[in-house]
Amino acid sequence: MLLATNRNKIMSNRYIFSSESVGEGHPDKVADTISDAVLDACFTQDKFSRVACETYVKSNIVIIGGEITTKAKLDYVAIARKAIREIGYVNDDDVFHADKVFVNVIVTQQSLDIAQGVDAKKAKGKKTAKQGAGDQGLMFGYAANETPELMPAPIMFAHRLGRELTRIRKSGKVAWLRPDAKSQVSVVYENGKPVSISNVVISTQHAADVEHAEIEKFCIEQVIKKVLPAKMLTAKTEFLINPTGRFVVGGPQGDTGLTGRKIIVDSYGGSGRHGGGAFSGKDPTKVDRSAAYMGRWVAKNIVAAKLADKCEVQFAYAIGYPDPVSVYVDTFGTGKVSDEKIVKAVNQVFSFQPADIIDQLNLRRPIYSKTTNYGHFGKSDKDLTWEATNKVEALLKVI
Repeated sequence: MLLATNRNKIMSNRYIFSSESVGEGHPDKVADTISDAVLDACFTQDKFSRVACETYVKSNIVIIGGEITTKAKLDYVAIARKAIREIGYVNDDDVFHADKVFVNVIVTQQSLDIAQGVDAKKAKGKKTAKQGAGDQGLMFGYAANETPELMPAPIMFAHRLGRELTRIRKSGKVAWLRPDAKSQVSVVYENGKPVSISNVVISTQHAADVEHAEIEKFCIEQVIKKVLPAKMLTAKTEFLINPTGRFVVGGPQGDTGLTGRKIIVDSYGGSGRHGGGAFSGKDPTKVDRSAAYMGRWVAKNIVAAKLADKCEVQFAYAIGYPDPVSVYVDTFGTGKVSDEKIVKAVNQVFSFQPADIIDQLNLRRPIYSKTTNYGHFGKSDKDLTWEATNKVEALLKVI
């Protein structure tokens, strides 16, 4: 079933939109990092692994749970410690420390009822022998011509701040920086285009012996002004740095972390809709992840082809069934041709069957730790195939 829309949204001439990002040491991202490290360890040994790994972290405890069917031989404790060490929880005063955490593993194999729906073979009660979706659900992809990455500006700016904080911290040049951090950027739009930044928030964990004034000066001068576009920072831009005044206790010591709780950070910062399914810790037979990557690939190619200034793609699945039950395209009134034409072209150029998504994007590889932090979209790494704009000519030819 194909549906398309060509809604003309009435937008105010001027509005502010905000998006946040979180650093690698944020408790939820610690959990995501461990879950994706387990997935990559499985794929390193067995590319047909079925993985649904979720991690919980608190204080000095790590709990790894889920359903994993694989031929790989895994040392879960070693995987968790290595991931935590690479994040940077290695300071003597860390309660959550790579070498001191207690790791509990509660893992079973994938349910045989689910497995028969995913397997590319016949089964009693299954209506097709093709590989089906690992679950029902709806997924979205989004792209906009606001940045070179064809991503919304607020989330990309927030990610830039987090990446720079992490780069400086891991370089060792600023000894008081600690792993937990959050950033937020509020962008002013006029007539649908980003024109300036009204507000920047950074909260970074720090050692106890550093003064707030030093943190504030560092974040403004060495992070914000180095990575955000100078032309968008104005005399009216407000900087809020560690606004509580102190952030010494952080990470899993200060808060719990759980895989999959930062899905808006992982995707489009709220600019595009989200189907609700988390990404990290899931192998690509789980359409929560693979179909979201597919949606990004489709939407990005539509915008790269200049068929629209921004585009959202939605499709949905039934568990065990290979074809999507719907495909929908919305260009928010920015399309250069009708959305009906675009959705027809999309269905000629791309295949949305789960097995085809895996093949088209080459997803049975240990690439997922590259996706975990600072967004699953908008990165230039060639391993992240859903960022390629290699279907532009095919779309234009069909149009």
